[in-house]
Amino acid sequence: MNEESRLRFLIVDDEQSIRRLCITVGQGLGFLCSEAETAEAALELLEASAPDIVVSDLKLPNLSGEDLLRKIKEVLPRTEVAIMTGHGSIESAVEAMRQGAYDYIEKPFRVERLRQLLKRMAEKVNLVTENHFLRERVSTETQLDGITGTSVKIQDVLRMVSRLKDTRTPVLVTGESGTGKELVARAVHFRGPLAQMPFIAVDCGALVPTLMESELFGHEKGAFTGALKAKMGLFHAADGGSIFLDEIGELPLEMQAKLLRVLQEKEVRPVGSNDRVPVDVRVIAATNRDLEAAYRTGTFRKDLYFRLNVVAIHIPPLRERRSDIPQLVHCFLERYAPGENIQVTPAAMNSFLQYDWPGNVRELENCIARAVALGAHHSIDVADLPPAIGGARNLEISDEEADLSGTALADMERMTILRVFEQAGGDKALAGKMLGISRATLYRRLRRYNIPLRSAPKRLVETTS
Repeated sequence: MNEESRLRFLIVDDEQSIRRLCITVGQGLGFLCSEAETAEAALELLEASAPDIVVSDLKLPNLSGEDLLRKIKEVLPRTEVAIMTGHGSIESAVEAMRQGAYDYIEKPFRVERLRQLLKRMAEKVNLVTENHFLRERVSTETQLDGITGTSVKIQDVLRMVSRLKDTRTPVLVTGESGTGKELVARAVHFRGPLAQMPFIAVDCGALVPTLMESELFGHEKGAFTGALKAKMGLFHAADGGSIFLDEIGELPLEMQAKLLRVLQEKEVRPVGSNDRVPVDVRVIAATNRDLEAAYRTGTFRKDLYFRLNVVAIHIPPLRERRSDIPQLVHCFLERYAPGENIQVTPAAMNSFLQYDWPGNVRELENCIARAVALGAHHSIDVADLPPAIGGARNLEISDEEADLSGTALADMERMTILRVFEQAGGDKALAGKMLGISRATLYRRLRRYNIPLRSAPKRLVETTS
Protein backbone atom coordinates (compact mmCIF):
# COMPACT_ATOMS: atom_id res chain seq x y z
CA MET A 1 0.00 0.00 0.00
CA ASN A 2 1.45 3.39 -0.95
CA GLU A 3 1.60 6.28 1.52
CA GLU A 4 -1.09 8.31 -0.24
CA SER A 5 -3.73 5.60 0.30
CA ARG A 6 -2.94 4.93 3.98
CA LEU A 7 -5.11 6.47 6.68
CA ARG A 8 -3.47 9.13 8.85
CA PHE A 9 -3.72 8.68 12.62
CA LEU A 10 -2.93 11.36 15.22
CA ILE A 11 -2.63 10.60 18.95
CA VAL A 12 -2.81 13.56 21.37
CA ASP A 13 -1.77 12.90 24.98
CA ASP A 14 0.65 14.45 27.43
CA GLU A 15 1.91 11.02 28.55
CA GLN A 16 4.64 9.70 26.27
CA SER A 17 3.98 6.07 27.21
CA ILE A 18 0.35 6.38 26.04
CA ARG A 19 1.43 8.00 22.78
CA ARG A 20 4.00 5.27 22.13
CA LEU A 21 1.45 2.52 22.77
CA CYS A 22 -1.16 4.09 20.49
CA ILE A 23 1.38 4.60 17.69
CA THR A 24 2.46 0.96 17.95
CA VAL A 25 -1.17 -0.18 17.60
CA GLY A 26 -1.81 2.29 14.77
CA GLN A 27 1.26 1.19 12.83
CA GLY A 28 0.15 -2.42 13.24
CA LEU A 29 -3.09 -1.47 11.47
CA GLY A 30 -1.15 0.16 8.61
CA PHE A 31 -1.82 3.79 9.57
CA LEU A 32 0.56 6.71 9.03
CA CYS A 33 1.01 7.83 12.63
CA SER A 34 1.88 11.16 14.24
CA GLU A 35 1.73 12.43 17.80
CA ALA A 36 1.22 15.63 19.77
CA GLU A 37 1.67 16.38 23.46
CA THR A 38 -0.83 19.26 23.56
CA ALA A 39 -3.93 20.41 21.71
CA GLU A 40 -1.98 23.42 20.42
CA ALA A 41 0.68 21.15 18.90
CA ALA A 42 -2.05 18.98 17.37
CA LEU A 43 -3.66 22.02 15.69
CA GLU A 44 -0.30 22.92 14.12
CA LEU A 45 -0.05 19.40 12.70
CA LEU A 46 -3.51 19.76 11.14
CA GLU A 47 -2.20 22.48 8.82
CA ALA A 48 0.63 20.31 7.51
CA SER A 49 -1.20 16.98 7.22
CA ALA A 50 -4.90 16.43 7.82
CA PRO A 51 -5.46 13.26 9.87
CA ASP A 52 -8.31 10.86 9.13
CA ILE A 53 -8.47 9.58 12.72
CA VAL A 54 -7.66 11.38 15.99
CA VAL A 55 -7.56 9.94 19.50
CA SER A 56 -7.18 12.64 22.15
CA ASP A 57 -6.99 12.65 25.92
CA LEU A 58 -9.83 14.60 27.51
CA LYS A 59 -7.60 16.42 30.00
CA LEU A 60 -4.75 18.28 28.30
CA PRO A 61 -2.68 21.32 29.35
CA ASN A 62 -4.36 24.60 28.33
CA LEU A 63 -6.86 23.60 25.63
CA SER A 64 -8.85 20.49 26.60
CA GLY A 65 -9.72 17.49 24.49
CA GLU A 66 -13.24 18.92 24.04
CA ASP A 67 -11.76 22.21 22.76
CA LEU A 68 -9.58 20.27 20.33
CA LEU A 69 -12.59 18.23 19.16
CA ARG A 70 -14.57 21.39 18.36
CA LYS A 71 -11.69 22.95 16.44
CA ILE A 72 -11.01 19.77 14.44
CA LYS A 73 -14.68 19.44 13.49
CA GLU A 74 -14.69 23.07 12.32
CA VAL A 75 -11.86 22.61 9.83
CA LEU A 76 -12.03 18.84 9.12
CA PRO A 77 -15.65 17.76 9.59
CA ARG A 78 -15.04 14.25 8.19
CA THR A 79 -12.14 13.47 10.54
CA GLU A 80 -13.19 10.95 13.19
CA VAL A 81 -12.21 11.84 16.78
CA ALA A 82 -12.26 9.55 19.81
CA ILE A 83 -11.76 10.73 23.40
CA MET A 84 -9.65 9.03 26.11
CA THR A 85 -10.85 9.62 29.64
CA GLY A 86 -10.36 8.51 33.22
CA HIS A 87 -13.13 6.77 35.18
CA GLY A 88 -14.24 10.00 36.85
CA SER A 89 -14.81 11.84 33.56
CA ILE A 90 -17.32 9.59 31.79
CA GLU A 91 -19.98 12.30 31.76
CA SER A 92 -17.58 14.67 29.99
CA ALA A 93 -16.76 11.96 27.43
CA VAL A 94 -20.46 11.42 26.74
CA GLU A 95 -20.87 15.17 26.28
CA ALA A 96 -17.97 15.09 23.80
CA MET A 97 -19.85 12.45 21.81
CA ARG A 98 -22.84 14.79 21.64
CA GLN A 99 -20.48 17.35 20.10
CA GLY A 100 -19.33 14.96 17.38
CA ALA A 101 -16.82 12.56 18.94
CA TYR A 102 -16.99 9.06 17.43
CA ASP A 103 -16.61 7.24 20.76
CA TYR A 104 -14.61 7.28 23.98
CA ILE A 105 -12.18 4.84 25.57
CA GLU A 106 -11.61 4.65 29.30
CA LYS A 107 -8.12 4.66 30.82
CA PRO A 108 -6.45 2.34 31.56
CA PHE A 109 -7.48 0.44 28.43
CA ARG A 110 -6.55 -2.93 26.96
CA VAL A 111 -4.62 -2.96 23.69
CA GLU A 112 -7.30 -5.05 21.99
CA ARG A 113 -9.99 -2.50 22.98
CA LEU A 114 -7.95 0.28 21.35
CA ARG A 115 -7.31 -1.82 18.26
CA GLN A 116 -11.02 -2.53 17.79
CA LEU A 117 -11.86 1.14 18.27
CA LEU A 118 -9.34 2.22 15.62
CA LYS A 119 -10.57 -0.44 13.20
CA ARG A 120 -14.18 0.73 13.57
CA MET A 121 -13.12 4.35 13.05
CA ALA A 122 -11.15 3.36 9.95
CA GLU A 123 -14.15 1.50 8.53
CA LYS A 124 -16.34 4.59 8.96
CA VAL A 125 -13.72 6.86 7.35
CA ASN A 126 -13.45 4.52 4.35
CA LEU A 127 -17.24 4.22 4.03
CA VAL A 128 -17.74 7.98 4.13
CA THR A 129 -14.91 8.50 1.63
CA GLU A 130 -16.42 5.97 -0.80
CA ASN A 131 -19.89 7.52 -0.59
CA HIS A 132 -18.47 11.02 -0.93
CA PHE A 133 -16.50 9.86 -3.96
CA LEU A 134 -19.62 8.48 -5.65
CA ARG A 135 -21.67 11.58 -4.88
CA GLU A 136 -18.97 13.84 -6.30
CA ARG A 137 -19.02 11.92 -9.56
CA VAL A 138 -22.61 13.14 -10.03
CA SER A 139 -21.51 16.76 -10.36
CA THR A 140 -21.20 18.18 -13.86
CA GLU A 141 -18.86 21.02 -12.98
CA THR A 142 -16.54 21.80 -15.87
CA GLN A 143 -13.47 21.50 -13.65
CA LEU A 144 -13.75 17.70 -13.85
CA ASP A 145 -14.51 17.45 -17.57
CA GLY A 146 -12.07 15.02 -19.11
CA ILE A 147 -11.29 13.02 -15.95
CA THR A 148 -13.30 10.13 -17.26
CA GLY A 149 -13.04 6.40 -16.75
CA THR A 150 -13.95 3.44 -14.59
CA SER A 151 -10.59 1.66 -14.63
CA VAL A 152 -8.99 1.01 -11.25
CA LYS A 153 -6.08 3.38 -11.94
CA ILE A 154 -8.18 6.42 -12.84
CA GLN A 155 -10.58 5.82 -9.96
CA ASP A 156 -7.58 5.80 -7.62
CA VAL A 157 -6.75 9.27 -8.98
CA LEU A 158 -10.31 10.49 -8.36
CA ARG A 159 -10.28 9.14 -4.80
CA MET A 160 -7.05 11.02 -4.12
CA VAL A 161 -8.62 14.22 -5.49
CA SER A 162 -11.59 13.72 -3.17
CA ARG A 163 -9.31 13.27 -0.14
CA LEU A 164 -7.00 16.19 -0.93
CA LYS A 165 -9.51 18.88 -1.80
CA ASP A 166 -10.20 19.75 1.85
CA THR A 167 -6.52 20.25 2.73
CA ARG A 168 -3.87 22.82 1.82
CA THR A 169 -1.15 20.20 1.43
CA PRO A 170 1.25 20.74 -1.49
CA VAL A 171 0.56 18.26 -4.29
CA LEU A 172 2.84 16.98 -7.04
CA VAL A 173 0.98 15.67 -10.09
CA THR A 174 3.06 13.41 -12.32
CA GLY A 175 2.29 11.88 -15.69
CA GLU A 176 3.08 12.02 -19.39
CA SER A 177 2.04 14.96 -21.54
CA GLY A 178 -1.65 14.89 -22.38
CA THR A 179 -2.78 12.76 -19.44
CA GLY A 180 -4.72 15.61 -17.82
CA LYS A 181 -2.47 16.97 -15.07
CA GLU A 182 -4.08 20.43 -15.12
CA LEU A 183 -7.55 18.87 -14.96
CA VAL A 184 -6.51 17.09 -11.77
CA ALA A 185 -5.07 20.31 -10.33
CA ARG A 186 -8.29 22.19 -11.10
CA ALA A 187 -10.35 19.40 -9.55
CA VAL A 188 -8.31 19.58 -6.33
CA HIS A 189 -8.84 23.35 -6.16
CA PHE A 190 -12.41 23.80 -7.39
CA ARG A 191 -13.86 20.87 -5.43
CA GLY A 192 -12.65 22.21 -2.08
CA PRO A 193 -13.16 25.20 0.19
CA LEU A 194 -10.82 27.30 -1.99
CA ALA A 195 -13.19 27.07 -4.97
CA GLN A 196 -14.16 30.75 -4.72
CA MET A 197 -10.53 31.84 -4.41
CA PRO A 198 -8.08 32.42 -7.31
CA PHE A 199 -6.63 29.53 -9.31
CA ILE A 200 -3.58 30.64 -11.28
CA ALA A 201 -2.04 28.26 -13.83
CA VAL A 202 1.59 28.85 -14.81
CA ASP A 203 3.41 27.02 -17.60
CA CYS A 204 6.98 27.10 -16.25
CA GLY A 205 8.36 25.91 -19.58
CA ALA A 206 6.85 28.91 -21.38
CA LEU A 207 8.24 31.59 -19.05
CA VAL A 208 10.92 33.83 -20.58
CA PRO A 209 14.10 33.12 -18.54
CA THR A 210 14.98 36.80 -18.08
CA LEU A 211 11.46 37.65 -16.87
CA MET A 212 10.70 34.57 -14.75
CA GLU A 213 11.26 36.22 -11.39
CA SER A 214 9.20 39.24 -12.38
CA GLU A 215 6.34 37.08 -13.67
CA LEU A 216 6.19 34.95 -10.55
CA PHE A 217 6.98 37.48 -7.83
CA GLY A 218 6.23 40.87 -9.43
CA HIS A 219 8.41 43.96 -9.82
CA GLU A 220 8.59 47.61 -8.84
CA LYS A 221 8.48 50.53 -11.26
CA GLY A 222 11.92 51.06 -12.80
CA ALA A 223 13.27 47.72 -11.55
CA PHE A 224 14.63 47.03 -15.05
CA THR A 225 14.44 48.45 -18.54
CA GLY A 226 10.82 48.48 -19.66
CA ALA A 227 9.37 48.30 -16.14
CA LEU A 228 7.26 51.43 -16.60
CA LYS A 229 4.99 50.62 -13.66
CA ALA A 230 4.81 48.23 -10.73
CA LYS A 231 3.35 44.80 -11.48
CA MET A 232 1.84 42.20 -9.17
CA GLY A 233 3.35 38.70 -9.57
CA LEU A 234 1.44 35.49 -10.14
CA PHE A 235 2.02 34.30 -6.57
CA HIS A 236 0.46 37.51 -5.26
CA ALA A 237 -2.43 37.11 -7.71
CA ALA A 238 -3.08 33.61 -6.32
CA ASP A 239 -3.06 34.80 -2.69
CA GLY A 240 -5.67 32.90 -0.69
CA GLY A 241 -6.09 30.29 -3.44
CA SER A 242 -3.96 27.90 -5.46
CA ILE A 243 -1.12 28.29 -7.94
CA PHE A 244 -0.56 25.50 -10.46
CA LEU A 245 3.07 25.27 -11.56
CA ASP A 246 2.96 23.13 -14.69
CA GLU A 247 6.20 21.50 -15.88
CA ILE A 248 7.99 22.54 -12.70
CA GLY A 249 11.04 20.58 -13.86
CA GLU A 250 11.73 23.24 -16.51
CA LEU A 251 12.64 25.91 -13.94
CA PRO A 252 16.38 26.75 -13.88
CA LEU A 253 18.25 26.06 -10.64
CA GLU A 254 18.44 29.75 -9.72
CA MET A 255 14.66 30.09 -9.87
CA GLN A 256 14.23 26.82 -7.99
CA ALA A 257 16.17 28.33 -5.07
CA LYS A 258 13.96 31.43 -5.07
CA LEU A 259 10.80 29.36 -5.29
CA LEU A 260 11.97 27.23 -2.34
CA ARG A 261 12.46 30.39 -0.27
CA VAL A 262 8.92 31.52 -1.09
CA LEU A 263 7.47 28.17 -0.06
CA GLN A 264 9.42 28.17 3.21
CA GLU A 265 8.84 31.78 4.22
CA LYS A 266 5.36 32.22 2.67
CA GLU A 267 6.32 35.64 1.31
CA VAL A 268 7.63 37.10 -1.95
CA ARG A 269 9.97 39.95 -2.68
CA PRO A 270 9.16 41.77 -5.95
CA VAL A 271 12.10 42.54 -8.21
CA GLY A 272 13.56 45.92 -7.29
CA SER A 273 11.91 46.04 -3.87
CA ASN A 274 13.32 45.63 -0.38
CA ASP A 275 9.92 44.80 1.08
CA ARG A 276 8.54 41.30 1.40
CA VAL A 277 4.87 40.63 0.69
CA PRO A 278 3.18 37.76 2.61
CA VAL A 279 1.28 35.26 0.46
CA ASP A 280 -0.96 32.37 1.48
CA VAL A 281 -0.97 30.06 -1.52
CA ARG A 282 -1.51 26.35 -2.00
CA VAL A 283 1.04 25.02 -4.49
CA ILE A 284 0.08 22.28 -6.95
CA ALA A 285 3.02 21.36 -9.17
CA ALA A 286 3.09 19.06 -12.18
CA THR A 287 5.77 17.45 -14.29
CA ASN A 288 6.24 14.86 -17.02
CA ARG A 289 9.85 14.37 -15.91
CA ASP A 290 11.31 12.04 -13.30
CA LEU A 291 12.18 14.65 -10.67
CA GLU A 292 13.75 12.08 -8.38
CA ALA A 293 16.24 11.18 -11.11
CA ALA A 294 16.67 14.91 -11.83
CA TYR A 295 17.68 15.77 -8.28
CA ARG A 296 20.09 12.83 -8.23
CA THR A 297 21.80 14.22 -11.34
CA GLY A 298 21.80 17.75 -9.93
CA THR A 299 19.34 19.32 -12.38
CA PHE A 300 16.62 19.74 -9.77
CA ARG A 301 17.01 20.80 -6.14
CA LYS A 302 16.52 17.93 -3.71
CA ASP A 303 15.08 20.19 -0.98
CA LEU A 304 12.55 21.69 -3.40
CA TYR A 305 11.56 18.20 -4.59
CA PHE A 306 10.71 17.09 -1.06
CA ARG A 307 8.95 20.39 -0.33
CA LEU A 308 6.67 19.88 -3.35
CA ASN A 309 6.29 16.10 -3.11
CA VAL A 310 4.26 16.01 0.12
CA VAL A 311 1.53 14.08 -1.69
CA ALA A 312 1.97 12.72 -5.20
CA ILE A 313 -0.78 11.87 -7.69
CA HIS A 314 0.37 9.83 -10.68
CA ILE A 315 -1.90 9.91 -13.73
CA PRO A 316 -1.49 6.72 -15.77
CA PRO A 317 -0.94 6.98 -19.53
CA LEU A 318 -3.89 6.03 -21.72
CA ARG A 319 -2.18 2.83 -22.93
CA GLU A 320 -2.30 1.55 -19.32
CA ARG A 321 -6.06 2.04 -19.04
CA ARG A 322 -7.33 0.96 -22.47
CA SER A 323 -10.65 -0.16 -20.98
CA ASP A 324 -11.48 3.56 -20.54
CA ILE A 325 -11.05 4.31 -24.26
CA PRO A 326 -14.64 3.46 -25.38
CA GLN A 327 -16.02 5.64 -22.58
CA LEU A 328 -13.68 8.51 -23.47
CA VAL A 329 -14.61 8.22 -27.14
CA HIS A 330 -18.33 8.51 -26.36
CA CYS A 331 -17.63 11.38 -23.96
CA PHE A 332 -15.77 13.37 -26.64
CA LEU A 333 -18.43 12.59 -29.23
CA GLU A 334 -21.05 14.05 -26.88
CA ARG A 335 -18.85 17.13 -26.48
CA TYR A 336 -18.09 17.79 -30.17
CA ALA A 337 -21.33 16.49 -31.70
CA PRO A 338 -24.03 16.74 -29.01
CA GLY A 339 -27.26 14.98 -29.86
CA GLU A 340 -26.01 13.67 -33.23
CA ASN A 341 -25.67 10.06 -32.04
CA ILE A 342 -22.55 9.44 -34.13
CA GLN A 343 -21.60 5.76 -34.12
CA VAL A 344 -18.07 4.34 -34.10
CA THR A 345 -17.54 1.29 -36.30
CA PRO A 346 -15.97 -1.82 -34.74
CA ALA A 347 -12.92 -1.41 -36.99
CA ALA A 348 -12.40 2.19 -35.87
CA MET A 349 -12.80 1.28 -32.20
CA ASN A 350 -10.39 -1.57 -32.74
CA SER A 351 -7.87 0.98 -34.05
CA PHE A 352 -8.41 3.12 -30.97
CA LEU A 353 -7.76 0.15 -28.71
CA GLN A 354 -4.64 -1.01 -30.58
CA TYR A 355 -2.95 2.39 -30.80
CA ASP A 356 -0.52 3.31 -28.01
CA TRP A 357 -1.55 7.02 -27.75
CA PRO A 358 1.79 8.74 -27.09
CA GLY A 359 -0.18 11.99 -26.73
CA ASN A 360 -2.58 10.29 -24.31
CA VAL A 361 -6.11 11.65 -23.67
CA ARG A 362 -5.33 14.96 -25.40
CA GLU A 363 -4.40 13.09 -28.58
CA LEU A 364 -7.59 11.01 -28.40
CA GLU A 365 -9.69 14.14 -27.97
CA ASN A 366 -8.01 15.82 -30.95
CA CYS A 367 -8.58 12.67 -32.99
CA ILE A 368 -12.32 12.67 -32.21
CA ALA A 369 -12.59 16.42 -32.91
CA ARG A 370 -10.89 15.87 -36.30
CA ALA A 371 -13.13 12.93 -37.17
CA VAL A 372 -16.26 14.91 -36.31
CA ALA A 373 -15.11 17.89 -38.36
CA LEU A 374 -14.08 15.88 -41.44
CA GLY A 375 -16.40 12.87 -41.23
CA ALA A 376 -19.89 12.15 -42.49
CA HIS A 377 -21.56 13.01 -39.13
CA HIS A 378 -23.35 9.67 -38.84
CA SER A 379 -20.44 7.32 -38.12
CA ILE A 380 -16.68 7.27 -37.60
CA ASP A 381 -14.74 4.66 -39.54
CA VAL A 382 -11.03 3.90 -39.95
CA ALA A 383 -10.88 6.20 -42.98
CA ASP A 384 -11.82 9.15 -40.74
CA LEU A 385 -8.81 8.60 -38.49
CA PRO A 386 -5.27 9.96 -38.92
CA PRO A 387 -3.02 7.45 -40.74
CA ALA A 388 -0.91 6.82 -37.63
CA ILE A 389 -4.00 5.68 -35.73
CA GLY A 390 -5.87 3.91 -38.53
CA GLY A 391 -2.73 2.14 -39.77
CA ALA A 392 -2.33 -0.07 -42.81
CA ARG A 393 -2.86 -3.24 -40.74
CA ASN A 394 -6.25 -2.06 -39.58
CA LEU A 395 -7.28 -0.85 -43.06
CA GLU A 396 -6.80 -4.39 -44.33
CA ILE A 397 -8.86 -6.04 -41.59
CA SER A 398 -11.14 -8.75 -42.92
CA ASP A 399 -14.90 -8.83 -42.42
CA GLU A 400 -14.49 -11.84 -40.13
CA GLU A 401 -11.89 -10.00 -38.04
CA ALA A 402 -14.15 -6.95 -37.89
CA ASP A 403 -17.02 -9.09 -36.62
CA LEU A 404 -14.74 -10.64 -33.98
CA SER A 405 -13.36 -7.29 -32.86
CA GLY A 406 -16.88 -5.85 -32.78
CA THR A 407 -18.03 -8.71 -30.55
CA ALA A 408 -15.07 -8.21 -28.21
CA LEU A 409 -15.71 -4.48 -28.06
CA ALA A 410 -19.40 -5.00 -27.38
CA ASP A 411 -18.51 -7.37 -24.54
CA MET A 412 -16.06 -4.81 -23.14
CA GLU A 413 -18.64 -2.02 -23.36
CA ARG A 414 -21.32 -4.18 -21.74
CA MET A 415 -18.96 -5.14 -18.90
CA THR A 416 -17.99 -1.48 -18.40
CA ILE A 417 -21.64 -0.38 -18.23
CA LEU A 418 -22.50 -3.21 -15.84
CA ARG A 419 -19.59 -2.33 -13.56
CA VAL A 420 -20.48 1.38 -13.51
CA PHE A 421 -24.18 0.60 -13.05
CA GLU A 422 -23.29 -1.55 -10.03
CA GLN A 423 -21.06 1.20 -8.57
CA ALA A 424 -23.90 3.69 -9.04
CA GLY A 425 -26.32 1.36 -7.25
CA GLY A 426 -28.62 1.31 -10.28
CA ASP A 427 -28.90 5.12 -10.38
CA LYS A 428 -29.20 5.86 -14.11
CA ALA A 429 -28.38 9.56 -13.83
CA LEU A 430 -25.24 8.82 -11.81
CA ALA A 431 -24.21 5.98 -14.14
CA GLY A 432 -24.58 8.23 -17.18
CA LYS A 433 -22.40 10.93 -15.66
CA MET A 434 -19.76 8.40 -14.54
CA LEU A 435 -19.69 7.02 -18.11
CA GLY A 436 -19.61 10.51 -19.63
CA ILE A 437 -22.66 9.90 -21.86
CA SER A 438 -26.14 11.39 -22.00
CA ARG A 439 -29.15 9.67 -20.43
CA ALA A 440 -30.58 8.93 -23.88
CA THR A 441 -27.35 7.22 -24.97
CA LEU A 442 -27.29 5.25 -21.73
CA TYR A 443 -30.85 4.01 -22.29
CA ARG A 444 -29.92 2.86 -25.81
CA ARG A 445 -26.92 0.96 -24.43
CA LEU A 446 -29.03 -0.62 -21.68
CA ARG A 447 -31.60 -1.83 -24.20
CA ARG A 448 -28.89 -3.06 -26.60
CA TYR A 449 -27.24 -5.20 -23.91
CA ASN A 450 -30.46 -6.25 -22.16
CA ILE A 451 -29.37 -4.64 -18.89
CA PRO A 452 -32.45 -4.33 -16.64
CA LEU A 453 -33.59 -0.84 -15.71
CA ARG A 454 -33.67 -0.87 -11.93
CA SER A 455 -34.12 1.96 -9.46
CA ALA A 456 -31.37 3.15 -7.16
CA PRO A 457 -31.55 1.37 -3.79
CA LYS A 458 -32.48 3.53 -0.84
CA ARG A 459 -29.30 2.75 1.03
CA LEU A 460 -27.17 4.71 -1.45
CA VAL A 461 -29.46 7.72 -1.34
CA GLU A 462 -29.79 7.77 2.43
CA THR A 463 -26.13 7.24 3.34
CA THR A 464 -24.66 10.38 4.82
CA SER A 465 -21.46 11.75 3.39
